[in-house]
Amino acid sequence: MSNRIQIFDTTLRDGEQVPGCQLNREEKVEVAKQLELLGVDIIEAGFPISSPGDFASVQAICDAVKEPTVCALTRAKKEDIDAAVAALKTARKPRIHTGIGSSDVHIKHKFNSTREEIIERGVWAVKYAKSFVEDVEFFAEDAGRADLAFLAQLTREVIKAGATVVNLPDTTGYLLPHVMHERIKYLYENVDNIHQATISMHNHNDLGLATANTIAGIQAGARQVEVTINGIGERAGNTSLEEVAMILNVHKDLGFTTGINPKYLYPTSTLVSNLMGMHVQPNKAVVGANAFAHSSGIHQDGFLKHAQNYEIMNPEDVGVSSSAILLTSRSGRAALRHRLTLLGFDFEKPELDKIYTRFLLMADERKMIHDEDLRELVG
Repeated sequence: MSNRIQIFDTTLRDGEQVPGCQLNREEKVEVAKQLELLGVDIIEAGFPISSPGDFASVQAICDAVKEPTVCALTRAKKEDIDAAVAALKTARKPRIHTGIGSSDVHIKHKFNSTREEIIERGVWAVKYAKSFVEDVEFFAEDAGRADLAFLAQLTREVIKAGATVVNLPDTTGYLLPHVMHERIKYLYENVDNIHQATISMHNHNDLGLATANTIAGIQAGARQVEVTINGIGERAGNTSLEEVAMILNVHKDLGFTTGINPKYLYPTSTLVSNLMGMHVQPNKAVVGANAFAHSSGIHQDGFLKHAQNYEIMNPEDVGVSSSAILLTSRSGRAALRHRLTLLGFDFEKPELDKIYTRFLLMADERKMIHDEDLRELVG
């Protein structure tokens, strides 16, 4: 089994489901080109049957990118698949992503169906999509809550029907990482044809465990991960592309690789944030404003002595220009001296102690101290 992890980006489909974050065709194309530069393997460009605008966007993305596979989402319905086929007509590497619910909750309350009918509809959808394109991905929606024996049967049958990828989503963000690992391991042990397809992770973040569950899935055998920039998506969001990419980059001992060029992570994050009007939380891992910022005096002193005391990644590696020393009332003398030196000031310890006392009073009042404040402080 290869240890190369395929990065399937669904920012333009699942990510765009965030209320108020819809993009027009030109904006989607701009993001798609940036994702290609970043090095993603598959771009899920949209859900063509959902609207004329989404159909046109999928078409435009097919024309705009050269290297990534372009994927279109469908339900297990003829009209959906027909729309995807038409939208993907000019794609160099087309993929149809079709599927149906797999948990008893979905089977009963969403589809008013039976397990047998779900398998029949899933197999039909894969075969129908396969009659148009070679690359067909099947999603077993709500696989995280599905009966394992039934999920194994469904997985076996859709692979037999021709699915090249089987997506096993934790649609509600329910699973714990060790349970995710056990479930994927069970499928590898109980689905006799599982090695004929790639197993994919698509995890939601309702309990804050999307990234952890995705890594657990990889360790159990999944070789594709479905992610979004900044972790955006339905409800509490999806697995964050930048987090998975850098976990695998930092923990090289895990033995997995991706095609992601990390230096484009921050620029891509910024582009998506600006176009969607959705700010990235400051403490967001890897790309947040505070990801490489230090404000505690103890941390600042340690960082200034040796960056690896408090940083496990170089900011430049992910496209951030440099780390930041933020001056607040929690900062110490080392950080104050560092910032004053950058401004061209050099004080002996007795004078620095006096300035530091005045600095703390100013920081308590103003919260954040900037360069102009420091110039005022030293007169």
